Amino acid sequence: MENSTEVTEFILLGLTNDPELQVPLFIMFTVIYLITLIGNLGIVALILLDSHLHTPMYFFLSNLSLVDLCYSSAVTPTAMAGFLPGHKVISYNACAAQMFFFGVSATVENYLLASMAFDRYVAVCKPLHYTTTMTTDLCAFLIIGCYFCGFLNASIHIGDTFSLSYCESNVIYHFFCDVPAVMVLSCSDRHVRELMHVCIASFNIFFALLVILISYIFIFITILKMHSSSGYQKALTTCASHFTAVSIFYGTIIFMYLQPSSSHSMDTDKISSVFYTMVIPMLNPLVYSLRNKEVKSALMKVVLEAKLFLGL
Repeated sequence: MENSTEVTEFILLGLTNDPELQVPLFIMFTVIYLITLIGNLGIVALILLDSHLHTPMYFFLSNLSLVDLCYSSAVTPTAMAGFLPGHKVISYNACAAQMFFFGVSATVENYLLASMAFDRYVAVCKPLHYTTTMTTDLCAFLIIGCYFCGFLNASIHIGDTFSLSYCESNVIYHFFCDVPAVMVLSCSDRHVRELMHVCIASFNIFFALLVILISYIFIFITILKMHSSSGYQKALTTCASHFTAVSIFYGTIIFMYLQPSSSHSMDTDKISSVFYTMVIPMLNPLVYSLRNKEVKSALMKVVLEAKLFLGL
């Protein structure tokens, strides 16, 4: 990347400057991050340890948990440090690294949810052909494609953002190095790059949403044609967790980017960012564990084996 900037570090203003909220928010974010770590690592460990969960659905879920872990780890520690005195400064390179890993994680999660929707479509609409359709090669291809898109997307945004000159203000009105919050500080002409950023982000979101919507249209048509109540219930159970995760993830993004400009503010952006960078990675393991019988039974099995091992 060509770098003609005079700025060597940035100052993150953080979520709030209210001294009365600093300690409570620091404690809250610490609890959220610990739950995120335990939940996502727990999901990955359960899937690795239980052979009954070695299926395409849980292969995608383990990758989703891994991405959620990286997603939260890229942002939450910096946000927590912002509540401590003298920890609002982030170096130029650290800012670029945070932006890169956040971009990779967000894009991979976006396409993983689309891949999981396709997996649910095959499971519900083509159950007899599920094992022959969702082969190991296809699953690996989808996962590699998700990560490839993530790294490509993040590299493009990093190249666009840090090829600009930053020679005036270095104060970022956010709690982490998000592309729009950093790009607005540039003293170069950034209009083309901003337009490119919006176009690429819109394509990623709406392409994945289109795949999800088409998959669920076919799923709902298939469910409506079912005459068996047990099959109807099984199909709903199969899709419930994924549909909940999709609704939370895209609902937040749509609320953030499609609200009227008159009601759009930096404070709203910060609150929305807290939700999709910290709360969603914490909620996903809970959604998939509390609403999934196979995950709950695997968890009970591990707990029982742990008790036997410890002689309890």
